[in-house]
Amino acid sequence: RSFASQTDGEARVTRVLQEKFPRASTIKVVDISGGCGAMYEIHIESEDFKEKRTVQQHQMVNQALSEEIKSMHGLRIFTSTPKP
Repeated sequence: RSFASQTDGEARVTRVLQEKFPRASTIKVVDISGGCGAMYEIHIESEDFKEKRTVQQHQMVNQALSEEIKSMHGLRIFTSTPKP
């Protein structure tokens, strides 16, 4: 799917993540609820996650999306750090 065909929800979540993680090399947000915005899958690769445990990385994402999460049913988060 191209960037132009992102749903409004995907674009909104992507914008928030870009603001909160400006050093991220990859941010991918996919609405996995069929476009209704109830559930998202998020992939973020960022220097911000270096030397943090997975649970801490996911907490950072949850905190960044605290407002958006209120209207969601579920969220799948995948975080990583850039490979050297």
